[in-house]
Amino acid sequence: MTLELDSLPEAAATRTSSTTLAPLRLALPKGRQQDEVIRLLADAGVSVAMGGRAYRPTVSLPAVETKLLKPQNVVEMLGAGARDLGFAGADWAEEKAAPVVELLDTGLNPVRIVAAAPRALLDEDGKLPRRPLVIATEYRRLTEAWIREMGLDARVLSTCGATEVFPPEDADLIVDNSSTGSTLQANGLDVIAELFSSSTRLYASEAAAADPGRRARLDELVLLLRSVLDARQRMMLELNVAAADLDGVLDILPSMRQPTIAALRGDAGFAVRAAVPRAAIADLVPRLKQLGGSDIVLSGVSQLVP
Repeated sequence: MTLELDSLPEAAATRTSSTTLAPLRLALPKGRQQDEVIRLLADAGVSVAMGGRAYRPTVSLPAVETKLLKPQNVVEMLGAGARDLGFAGADWAEEKAAPVVELLDTGLNPVRIVAAAPRALLDEDGKLPRRPLVIATEYRRLTEAWIREMGLDARVLSTCGATEVFPPEDADLIVDNSSTGSTLQANGLDVIAELFSSSTRLYASEAAAADPGRRARLDELVLLLRSVLDARQRMMLELNVAAADLDGVLDILPSMRQPTIAALRGDAGFAVRAAVPRAAIADLVPRLKQLGGSDIVLSGVSQLVP
């Protein structure tokens, strides 16, 4: 069960000297999510040092204690109140029905939780046979809900990784996470249903989210992380344009609010600057050139705070 955090108070209102802060207990995910999360933190100015104690890295944030846990354990520890905040996949928050508060969807490590079966098991319409089935999965709760929804006669076989190897000898089909589908294809499995869509999220325990002091610190971290995620979607575009062509350029120029405009020396026109979506660049630059834009410069943006 994931709860939405509607609003957080201004961090400045409750900021306390780092010497008096109670430790904030952060959980980082082990496994495939780890590298992307650490890179996100680094881009936000938060370094993570593994050191000799691999399961207890240090971070460059005041009064923060960090531990590496499997994503499923992250949501369990948050639900139990043993951790204050942590990164985990939404699939595990849903599977564990953990009472956690979602702070941020990073969009990283997107995966689908799918049901997949050997081609030989399916009929000519791609449907499952109406007989008792064995479904291998790490996602027991999600799978049992799907069985009820589909009205299947099936029992669940719990696995601990490498679920795709169970069919056909030890299970009829599987429910597992999939990013590209290549592993399923390599094992002769076809996706027959999508149960859930997941990505890496930042979660907090209910107690940490409800506490004014800790909540302010959570807000500050979310602000930093979101600034990086937003920046990854944009580029800084700068160009010069004559006064007569300015309105035409501005009409097609996307920006976060309004572009920055400055007069060029000697009334030679204007310099225009805006953070534009990366996805628009290929179409936008030729059009700006056609409309009179010149000296067009594109540069990367590391962080954007609205």
